[in-house]
Amino acid sequence: MGRLSHTQALLGPEVFELVRTTPILVVGAGGIGCELPHTSPLLVKNLVLVGFTNIEIIDLDTIDLSNLNRQFLFRKPDISKPKAIVAAATAHHFNPSSGINIHARHGNVKESANDIEWISKFGLVLNALDNVDARRHVNKLCQAADVPLIESGTAGYLGQVSPHVHNKTECFDCLPKPTPKSFPVCTIRSTPSEPIHCIVWSKSYLFPKLFGEDDEESDEAELDKAKADGENAEEIEELKKEAAAFREVRTLLAKEDGPERVFRKVFYQDINRLLAMEDMWKKEGRVKPVALDYDGILHGTFPTPPTRASAQPAPATANGSANGTTSKSTLKDQKELTLKENLELFIDSSRRLSARAIAHPDIVLEFDKDDDDTLDFVLAVANLRATAYGIPTKTRFQVKEMAGNIIPAIATTNAIIAGLIVMQALSLLKREVSTAKTVFLKAEAARPLGMVAPAPPDANCAVCRDVYIPLHVDAKQFTLSSFVHEVLQSWLRPALFPDDEDAEFEASVQEGGRILADPDFDDNHHKTLAELGIQRGQMLSVTDEDDKFRRINFCILEQPENAEATFSLPAEVPEIPLRPVKPAPKSPSPEPEIIEAPVDFGKAKGTKRPAPEDEEVANGVKKRKVESEVEIVVADDDIILVE
Repeated sequence: MGRLSHTQALLGPEVFELVRTTPILVVGAGGIGCELPHTSPLLVKNLVLVGFTNIEIIDLDTIDLSNLNRQFLFRKPDISKPKAIVAAATAHHFNPSSGINIHARHGNVKESANDIEWISKFGLVLNALDNVDARRHVNKLCQAADVPLIESGTAGYLGQVSPHVHNKTECFDCLPKPTPKSFPVCTIRSTPSEPIHCIVWSKSYLFPKLFGEDDEESDEAELDKAKADGENAEEIEELKKEAAAFREVRTLLAKEDGPERVFRKVFYQDINRLLAMEDMWKKEGRVKPVALDYDGILHGTFPTPPTRASAQPAPATANGSANGTTSKSTLKDQKELTLKENLELFIDSSRRLSARAIAHPDIVLEFDKDDDDTLDFVLAVANLRATAYGIPTKTRFQVKEMAGNIIPAIATTNAIIAGLIVMQALSLLKREVSTAKTVFLKAEAARPLGMVAPAPPDANCAVCRDVYIPLHVDAKQFTLSSFVHEVLQSWLRPALFPDDEDAEFEASVQEGGRILADPDFDDNHHKTLAELGIQRGQMLSVTDEDDKFRRINFCILEQPENAEATFSLPAEVPEIPLRPVKPAPKSPSPEPEIIEAPVDFGKAKGTKRPAPEDEEVANGVKKRKVESEVEIVVADDDIILVE
């Protein structure tokens, strides 16, 4: 057995056999993903050294220069190559005599071919992804196919590993996810107060206005919605005028003085227009901006406005850095640019982008943190705007990090988390869910690791509490009518109501956010699944009208070519649990006190005189008791999402 003899002795023959024979899927071959199929003398054991021999890797990304400092499977000659392919090829060298078989795929885990049949062939799935959408997709596949999943993630010195087993632990979607940071339209466009406001405006507003696709209709709708949500009406109208003026300026960019005209409009005319709106600056905490002088900045006669973040004004030296002095030895990306340098960078980057737009008019320019031209433009514009509003400026590195939503990656953190993933994988292979732990890596020297037992499934989770049923179909022949009548009514209904043959089963059928059919909508019944755009890998979700049963998801799979029927189902209907009873809402206020009107002794005995405040009763209109209250939710300001 050679180098694996110690591993076999530690794990025991039964567990070691599971390690050798269990197929493993690794989703993602980046920072953590690289650590999974590769090792280093300084890091804990990984899959290859433990002895796993049947590994499949899938990753959509290619290798970039910025990956080399923390993803040690890759070298400079590998730049632009698929991560999964290179990772698989390199990993063989770490345990060449173990009979390892690594199948690498350069592709998207969300492709239709990657359905529940595909994922069912793995004994364990290890997620090393960097976005929530893909994580949720893999989590749903694993829940549907009943395949154990180990989730992981890192951010700087922090990290976590969590095991997820269907019906035994909470799934990835049981826990609420943080809401993306957002900002009101008027804050971004008129009254920024933080560096990120200026960066978002530069990246998501000015750059698309000048070099991206000019979407006039979308911009108008965004401003109308902001107005309807209660933002300053006068300010919204001014922003509409500003947007219209940008379309004229856009046509002038190709000219020699194009950058100057843009600067004068954005940083002088528009700021003076805002300053003329006196009511806007009466709100507490708002600081009036300073209109920037193009000629004054270039000639060194325009003093840098003080930043609001400091108690003392910035040095009065003309064109000094808004954040202090700079050093010639400072790295380019970490150098604090002076006001003049920001203007010169704005002029230069505008000309570079304009030349690209003229040379390739059919290509719409988009911001890319790794595109020097677009990054330089966003950097210069954000810093010029920040200077005008008295906000501290940022370095190129900081703007790249914030505009690109870059999460710091540290190789050591990735290695530690990768080792912890393997440890949890061994627990799940032994089917010892009770020994599996959710592990947190913390920036605490005394106790860097924290462990807790996985929580049970959330009873109201919309993913792991659903029911999943495989449905093989010929999408070109199988109609929605056949699904409703033959699958739902003939196959599913008798199992739902075993004691009532005449029970009705009324349900709605959805795919994603689309309603395909319900009891009052049968317009699509004659269409095939293919005509409805439904293919392998998608799901038809069925919800009964009474909300009595859990949601049922039929996972669409391909019917074998030689099959006679257009569809096939499992031999038996799986158990369909009832939805949990929701607790009755508590009354927000005590029952209203009933006050009887005083007796009028001047009239016949037993009659009552209406109280002055109860004129409705006096007019013969009955008082109605309010049995429920309507909660009124006031919508937030219109927002711009930070991408």
